[in-house]
Amino acid sequence: MVEDFEIIGPLEDHEVIAQGRRVRARHGLTRQHGKGSWRKLKAVTLVRLSDGSLRRAEVHWYEAHGVGRVRWKIKKFLD
Repeated sequence: MVEDFEIIGPLEDHEVIAQGRRVRARHGLTRQHGKGSWRKLKAVTLVRLSDGSLRRAEVHWYEAHGVGRVRWKIKKFLD
């Protein structure tokens, strides 16, 4: 949806969507970022878009221990 954004506020109501073998993109994540116990998560936060506007949005990302958070994506705007 939106690719260029900056997270401004804290991540609220975070929740694990998938972990381990249920993460569909795990092979690509391992190839690009290295081995790890991959999880897909979602949360609600305040983001700044490339045009400078602030919006509340649901964001999704992947993370693994030792790798960190990667591939952030805005899934929907909540305002």
